[in-house]
Amino acid sequence: MRAALQEARGALTTGDVPIGAVVLDPSGVVIGHGRNVREAEADPTGHAEVVALRAAARERGEWRLEGCTLVVTLEPCTMCAGAAVLSRVERVVFAAHDEKAGAVGSLWDVVRDRRLNHRPEVVAGVLAEEAVALLATFFAEQRSRGA
Repeated sequence: MRAALQEARGALTTGDVPIGAVVLDPSGVVIGHGRNVREAEADPTGHAEVVALRAAARERGEWRLEGCTLVVTLEPCTMCAGAAVLSRVERVVFAAHDEKAGAVGSLWDVVRDRRLNHRPEVVAGVLAEEAVALLATFFAEQRSRGA
């Protein structure tokens, strides 16, 4: 999670919401990393999880990320939860819950939907306080700028 938090801090340099993600291979080695790049790249799909999953798939040379773990600083949205399912990651680990858009238990629970052919394990709340503090600072600064 510390590597994902470092990625999140990197998003601050581009004005993106500070969310970071990494993908670990079965032995725990980072094979993909990402941060939000929606603002930086004008990409509506530029969420940290999608960026990290794409990087991991390139590193592995295949889209199936079986045995891998997606680690992210904020509960994935529906798009990212769907990407986790489709990539076949073994587990999703996240820091902070997202009551407004979370799709791994908060608002929806895409990854544990029994109708899907793959359901990763979920671990929530890892270093949540740090992730929440980073997001709170970012949004407080945005409000003070009138953004």
